[in-house]
Amino acid sequence: MEFQSTLVSQSSEIEKAEFYKKTYLHVGLAILAFAGLEYLLLFNIPEDYIIAMVSNRISWLFILGLFWLGSTLANKWTLSQSKNVQYLGLLFYIVLEAVIFLPLIYMAIVYTNGIEVLKQAAIMTGMLFAGLTALAFFSNRDFSFLKNVIVIGGFLALGLIVVAAIFGFNLGLWFSLGMVILASASILYETQKLKDVYTPNQYVGASLQLFASIMLLFWYILRILSSRK
Repeated sequence: MEFQSTLVSQSSEIEKAEFYKKTYLHVGLAILAFAGLEYLLLFNIPEDYIIAMVSNRISWLFILGLFWLGSTLANKWTLSQSKNVQYLGLLFYIVLEAVIFLPLIYMAIVYTNGIEVLKQAAIMTGMLFAGLTALAFFSNRDFSFLKNVIVIGGFLALGLIVVAAIFGFNLGLWFSLGMVILASASILYETQKLKDVYTPNQYVGASLQLFASIMLLFWYILRILSSRK
């Protein structure tokens, strides 16, 4: 199969519409796959194993490191010229997200208002994502400046997370609020990037980037709601 090198912004309106449809379809399927896999993990992984993931600071740092390395690899795969490799990358990333979310969702269910807090976090994430997507598509604003904000903010956040894990302190509500803002900026930037960076055949890679930003947003909204219970 020969891949197109023309960017989405240079493509016909029909090609653009097809690219957007496939991208958001894959985002939706990734979310459904994540939810299904998370359900299976919650009811098949022993509680002791789930708690052990976060009970030791060093083991949690190790898991975060593996997640980062795996995410980098998955992103590289989804931009491959092979469709099979692209889907392998997306599937691999969904598995990574399901594993990293496991202790957070377990604690949200066990120590807060059960499944209700998950529903609230999912609804809030979906509404915020829809609003940010509409803003990126229908406003004439240029969000490319957010790239530096996201990169710098990401490194600062990663540093704080590592320090907090090593010394055992809670980053608190303000950090979670800051990460919600950072994830929102990432959604705006990644949405605008769709037409300027990708070719019409790279909808799998584009969907991974959006899915990753949604999961980051969901993570910190869930943390905020869980901390209030």
